[in-house]
Amino acid sequence: MSDTHKQLIEKVNASFEQNQPERFLDMCAENVTWRMAGHAVQEGKAAVRMASMGDMEPPKININSIISDGDRAACYGDMTMKDKDGSEAEFDYCDIYKFEGEKIVDLTSFMSKRGAESCEAESSE
Repeated sequence: MSDTHKQLIEKVNASFEQNQPERFLDMCAENVTWRMAGHAVQEGKAAVRMASMGDMEPPKININSIISDGDRAACYGDMTMKDKDGSEAEFDYCDIYKFEGEKIVDLTSFMSKRGAESCEAESSE
């Protein structure tokens, strides 16, 4: 099953790059949960649909590695996308998936802007 999960994750990333959130949602279970670090938890396809892309410009995604074991998989890499102010920015990301069969039931996402000040640097000032 792990090769199938790796292929699904590649399709997930392609759906975001091609600005096709419905393709992403087709790979999710009805009761999917999406946790994005620093944001509210989205539960169910309707909530995930609203949070998935909106009217953002699609990112350019580079997958560095996909690791899969049993019903879980993780993907990390980097992406370039428009920041909140509209300027292009680079981010590192890690997505952790849980599958039931070939459907995503849980997704936890971490994203960090490159060049952003660390918490340690801010607290030492």
